[in-house]
Amino acid sequence: MAQLLIVYHSRTGGARQMAEAAAEAARGEADTKLVPADQAGPKDILAADGYIFCAPENLAAISGLMKEFFDRCYYPVLGKIEGRPYAQMICAGSDGENAARQIARIATGWRLKDVQPPLIICTHAQTPEAILAEKTIPQDQLDQCREIGAALGAGLAMGIF
Repeated sequence: MAQLLIVYHSRTGGARQMAEAAAEAARGEADTKLVPADQAGPKDILAADGYIFCAPENLAAISGLMKEFFDRCYYPVLGKIEGRPYAQMICAGSDGENAARQIARIATGWRLKDVQPPLIICTHAQTPEAILAEKTIPQDQLDQCREIGAALGAGLAMGIF
């Protein structure tokens, strides 16, 4: 059975909710592994057939723990995962575009196949209090995450990717 790996980092719960929604939907289609970025490693990446990377944007960049995941895993899997499909989801306070560009550049280096435009969920958190507060992602936006999980899982199961 095809395996989908969802790697995520979340400081205030938004990206975690997004990743969990994608995993929930993907489990009906493919073997799905949901792993926090600080626990994911090269073995997880090598064992998977496709990926969803989910992170918050912090200070116009991917979160530090998500970047650290990529730093730890980049060279050990380089040259071993070309052509595998991936999608990404970003939880942002205002923009999210730079975080999406960072993940896309890393995925390009790995020669992964982008099968979905980045999903950026904007929480509109603009004050220090709002930025640091626990997030609740609305159901309609979580449904978008579920669609990505289900589509990537189904694509892997059917051998489309």
